[in-house]
Amino acid sequence: METRKKIVVLSGAGVSAESGIPTFRASDGLWENHRIEDVATPEAWRRNPDLVQEFYNQRRKQALSVLPNAGHYALVRLEEKYDVTVITQNVDDLHEKAGSSNVIHLHGELFKARSSVDESLVYDIAGWEIRKGDLCAKGSQLRPHIVWFGEGVPMMDVALGIADQADIFIVVGTSLNVYPAAGLVYVVGDHVPIYVVDPNMPSMQKKANITFIAEPATVGLTQLANKLLNQNLQE
Repeated sequence: METRKKIVVLSGAGVSAESGIPTFRASDGLWENHRIEDVATPEAWRRNPDLVQEFYNQRRKQALSVLPNAGHYALVRLEEKYDVTVITQNVDDLHEKAGSSNVIHLHGELFKARSSVDESLVYDIAGWEIRKGDLCAKGSQLRPHIVWFGEGVPMMDVALGIADQADIFIVVGTSLNVYPAAGLVYVVGDHVPIYVVDPNMPSMQKKANITFIAEPATVGLTQLANKLLNQNLQE
């Protein structure tokens, strides 16, 4: 049985943006007209849980109205010939909807809720709403299963281990400004080809093993998938 090469993908908001999900932080520093501090921190949750809950309810509602794009589907096609893991900073489920079979969410999942007293209690959300009075098994209010600013990133160690084993590493739709996720690219060995797909070149050290594809995800990932699948056939 052939051993498939491992492709590890780090995806960010630029991939989802082409499906119609606004990027996390606009040029004015706001997220959907809200200050980050008011909707994406533990302090915001303690201060005004109703506002935070409603904000994520609306994000969920919005996410249900969009579909995966050609960039998402290009990553699925790579599974025909490669062992692919997508490590995403996105909280939507568009990679899964497209058919990617191995997705790790660094910053949480929009369509899950968790206990506000025990982070190990996580539940799928039916529809788009977490209501006041929706409780976990321990009787506390359910909150969005999102990693907020100031909280730890529980899946980071898993992601680091996977990135370290990559034969090919793809970065798409991320500015590489949000840590610790941005640090994944520096775990990859100097011998591993790194492809960076983004119309705006992220701020990163230029090395011989990095190829920049200055295209949006829908175009750049489609081109790259075609190249890697053809390359695999010739090996």
